Amino acid sequence: MDFPQRFSNLPEYAFPRLRALLDHLTPGGEPMAMTIGEPRHQMPAFVGEVLAATLAGFNRYPPNEGSPELLAAFSGWLKRRYGVDVAQDRLMVLNGTREGLFNAAVALSPETKNGATPVILTPNPFYQVYAIAALTVGAQPVYVPATSATGHLPDYASLPAELLDRVTIAYLCSPANPQGAVASQDYWAELLALAEKHDFRIFADECYSEIYRDAPPPGILEVAARVGADPERVVSFHSLSKRSNLPGLRAGFLAAGPKSARAIRQLRAYAGAPVPAPIQAVAAAAWSDETHVAESRALYQEKYRIADEVFGGLNAYLPPEAGFFLWLPVADGEEATLKLWQETGLRVLPGAYLSRDAEGGNPGKGYIRVALVNNADETRHGLTLLRNCLYT
Repeated sequence: MDFPQRFSNLPEYAFPRLRALLDHLTPGGEPMAMTIGEPRHQMPAFVGEVLAATLAGFNRYPPNEGSPELLAAFSGWLKRRYGVDVAQDRLMVLNGTREGLFNAAVALSPETKNGATPVILTPNPFYQVYAIAALTVGAQPVYVPATSATGHLPDYASLPAELLDRVTIAYLCSPANPQGAVASQDYWAELLALAEKHDFRIFADECYSEIYRDAPPPGILEVAARVGADPERVVSFHSLSKRSNLPGLRAGFLAAGPKSARAIRQLRAYAGAPVPAPIQAVAAAAWSDETHVAESRALYQEKYRIADEVFGGLNAYLPPEAGFFLWLPVADGEEATLKLWQETGLRVLPGAYLSRDAEGGNPGKGYIRVALVNNADETRHGLTLLRNCLYT
């Protein structure tokens, strides 16, 4: 059976595409992967203990929206991190934030807006689930360049008013994947004002919020509270994958306005898969502890310093503000990826695989994405290979 027509032009997902590019070729050295954003720091020491103590929870159906203890952990963390009070009925546990980023669009994007096909905005480059969510709900995805000219964040306000009036959802990742750019308080406030003017929701993907160089990135919830924005304008997504080095736990959460949260919870009740109770118990412990987060962040900050040293003096190098990727400019991302693999054995991701052709070009074509997830020695070795191969 074929895909529905609206999916017919989807390119292959980034990592199968990378395998097709490289796997038939012989690496030029000991293979080393700096591709996928899979954290490799030590997970919190308490995970096994909590899981063992709650194993009996696998014998019953878990609470759909999250246990009272887990919802309390979410709201407690939001209060500590952003200074906001979010009622528990506005929160929901997720099987990783990809589930939420997709299902929230299904729950909240109408079939039409102002008598026309709805529009969903996404930065370009972007996390690929944004596009498939737009296509699934029958919306028109509009890919808005997030380039050096715009501070590596999309300039949604520059879009025509007639298009903005059709927007139902605008995705925004801050800190940005892949560029590491951070939305300032002013950026969030201006986007909230734009959403109010043109009546759309902001889906704030804040999964990298706890990995940063100097200052904690502002969050949309704190800015929305400061400017008195309508809570229904915002759905914020957070994850333990990056914050707590638990990508295999598949546990995140969302915070939304009361009506939005009710609609998303209702969809989960009919069609979703609740997070098992022992996983919820581990998640509650992780959201309640900051020690392991600070220790992991210090390791990333060490790797920022290594990257700054290795690429020091290169005009092409833009130090990331946050997150754990380098977004390195090259003449052509695929050619650079092939060269690295065949000459050094280093594996990176062409930037074009994270972007779409729009407005006459692909904004990721002249970049590669490099993940800083290996240990410090491996990171220094890999980045040195990269610099010597591509920039000297």
